[in-house]
Amino acid sequence: MKRRERTRQLIELGGLVVKAGLVELTADDCAVLYGAMLEMAARLRGDEDEQALQLWRRRGQRAFADDVERPGR
Repeated sequence: MKRRERTRQLIELGGLVVKAGLVELTADDCAVLYGAMLEMAARLRGDEDEQALQLWRRRGQRAFADDVERPGR
């Protein structure tokens, strides 16, 4: 059961990368995507971690809400 849940989580996370347009914007360059994620992780380890989380959470919530209002976007 844990393996199935982990697989679902990984698929959902990959879907978010696609949904954000990062695959197209980086020409599907895994090194660029990984580097960007490492940068994000470093920021979250820094002094402004709560500010970053709040900002990103609000942006994500707005984007999800926009998707519900305008499906197929």
